[in-house]
Amino acid sequence: MAVQRATELRLLLVAMAVAAVTARGAAGGGAAKVPAIFVFGDSTVDVGNNNYLAGISARADFPHNGVDFPGGEPTGRFSNGLIGVDFIAAAMGFTRSPPPYLSLIAMDANSSGEVMSNMMMAAASAMKGASFASGGSGVLDSTGTTISMTKQIEYFSDLRDQISTILSAEKASTLLSKSIFLISAGGNDAFEFFSQNKSPDSTAIQEFCEAFISTYDSHVKTLYNLGARKFAVINVPLLGCCPYLRSQNPTRECIEPLNQLAKRLNGEIRDLFRDLSSEMQGMKYSIASSYELISSLIENPQAAGFVEVKSACCGGGGKFNAEEACTPSSSCCADRSKYLFWDLLHPTQATSKIVGLAFYDGAARFVSPITFKQLADA
Repeated sequence: MAVQRATELRLLLVAMAVAAVTARGAAGGGAAKVPAIFVFGDSTVDVGNNNYLAGISARADFPHNGVDFPGGEPTGRFSNGLIGVDFIAAAMGFTRSPPPYLSLIAMDANSSGEVMSNMMMAAASAMKGASFASGGSGVLDSTGTTISMTKQIEYFSDLRDQISTILSAEKASTLLSKSIFLISAGGNDAFEFFSQNKSPDSTAIQEFCEAFISTYDSHVKTLYNLGARKFAVINVPLLGCCPYLRSQNPTRECIEPLNQLAKRLNGEIRDLFRDLSSEMQGMKYSIASSYELISSLIENPQAAGFVEVKSACCGGGGKFNAEEACTPSSSCCADRSKYLFWDLLHPTQATSKIVGLAFYDGAARFVSPITFKQLADA
């Protein structure tokens, strides 16, 4: 198993090198594979919506975040640079992730324009997509205090109405049916449940999983009824091996009960989409396994050129540099390309680049039943 994973990672890195050369050769010459990308989820795909929320701690619009982003400025991404959705979007022919929705509708402090006018402008700007993702959110609306998944979908519904006004209902429907709807959520739900239930019994786990999947089902059906047909799903990560969770474990090892919960949720997500795709006409989907990919990188760091897969690059404290969050005064590693994790919970840009390619056109171990590339082409 370990040898197979190492081989697949090496093949993935070779493919990355080929893709980079191809991209340079085709720069400026290719059209996007899909009309637009609409993104929903948590901090794994948030590109700045939380910058516009007052009074929250789940934000990343300060250094050292963004130190390797073009221009070296923090953007609200929980990373030293680009994140996975940026690389996925680039592979599909876009510059990077679509912009945060709240940036599109933010009222100019010097403007006396109406909100509806801003909505129309946002719709015009979002013809190639928008990100509604919000760090700290979950599948369950009870998770976190930022922009819930229900609210994210409400924002999309508002945007869809404005796009329909601009294009016509028929043209808007065609645009949405060909676009990618990317969902990356569930980690915060699992983490919050585990934090409140250190030793949950089987009944508590069952009730949580049922509530989680029932709510996920509702969200997908709502998006489908709003016009979504192509779902690119990123599953629940290998949470128990993040630096913060290791720092909380007396053994300093991964917290396996949390990993097992994530694994169970991922099995139920897989079953949910298989069932929904047989029920809902025209629905297509691809599920990328963040869990499996991060597990492979931890087991075979040398295949990806990593030298540190347990500690945070940016943080504080003696245990995995993960007892304190990444702040402007935090210690920050010099060579981010050698680290798997950027901060307490999130990957570095180097990791995200591998993630992006693996999910776009990687092995079935990392993305199935089809790749994101095949989903875009479908």
